[in-house]
Amino acid sequence: MTFEFKQIVEAYKRANKSGLKSVLATVVALDGSSYRKPGVRMLILENGKMIGAVSGGCVEKDIKREAQSVFKTGQAKMMTYDGRYRLGCEGILYILIELFHPSLECIDTLNNFLKGRIPFSIHSNYKKEEGVITGLGSFIQFEDSSFKLSNFSEVNKDLPMFSEELPPCFKLMIFGAEHDAVTLCQLASFNGWEVTVISGPLESKTITDFPGTTSFFSVSPDALELDSIDNETAIVIMSHNYANDLKYLLELKDTKPAYIGLLGPSKRREKLLSEFLEYSPDLDGSFIDNIHGPAGLNIGAETPQEIAISIISEILSVVRGQKPMSLKEKRSGIHSKTI
Repeated sequence: MTFEFKQIVEAYKRANKSGLKSVLATVVALDGSSYRKPGVRMLILENGKMIGAVSGGCVEKDIKREAQSVFKTGQAKMMTYDGRYRLGCEGILYILIELFHPSLECIDTLNNFLKGRIPFSIHSNYKKEEGVITGLGSFIQFEDSSFKLSNFSEVNKDLPMFSEELPPCFKLMIFGAEHDAVTLCQLASFNGWEVTVISGPLESKTITDFPGTTSFFSVSPDALELDSIDNETAIVIMSHNYANDLKYLLELKDTKPAYIGLLGPSKRREKLLSEFLEYSPDLDGSFIDNIHGPAGLNIGAETPQEIAISIISEILSVVRGQKPMSLKEKRSGIHSKTI
């Protein structure tokens, strides 16, 4: 969600520079089931272009049509979409549509929070009723400040409020700069993750060798800056050099990422961890428990592209707390965390 909101803000900035108005549509409530959940957003520009989506594609046309009155009057409104008869999702979407016009101070603050990997929240006043209603609108809350995202003049305390905590953008750190790292980088970037690649100082690689990379560092293991590693960070160690992989593990031992993956066969992992523990005998066991090696799910992957899919899939299953399985075997809903 954080990455999608970041994209919306970037699109708004480009549109605003061109003199185009923007309207924000937010799913604020849901009765039943749907393709996407409350908190999903899309931006509609005055020229008809849409950024993002709130469903599989059917709702967007209706939102675009409903947004026209918001462009004209500036008044936020609610719309409902009953997917039981059109989407087959057995759900009713409640969508807040409002002019999107965050201030420059709001955008600057947002950029600082994104860069500093600090969570923030978005709150939307709504009502499960169609039409223009006084008090509809959204605001963004930072640690000690808040900003309206639209031009609503007052908060109606009688209205329900949808609130969403937005964590830092999910980040993947790849330790290694071989060909398979390029493929993993591309897939992670396509998934909306921020990607950092760490290369050895003697390798003749630059950021241009890794499409989709957010940042690139060519440093020795003992010169790594690891302060930005948090529980929204996954790490994959794939340097294809045993000594370097061991050094990376030793430097990472005091961090707490969401996932650590080791490339290579089980025997290599056992040897690596055995030597690692010799250097760090008092290490917290939770760090070892969080190491996944060989990295990836058992999907029969052979090519670098397939291996990247396997690794990304395992990372998702770990951070979402899911046991990988075929959806046809799942007894509960697709998005339910129970089997």
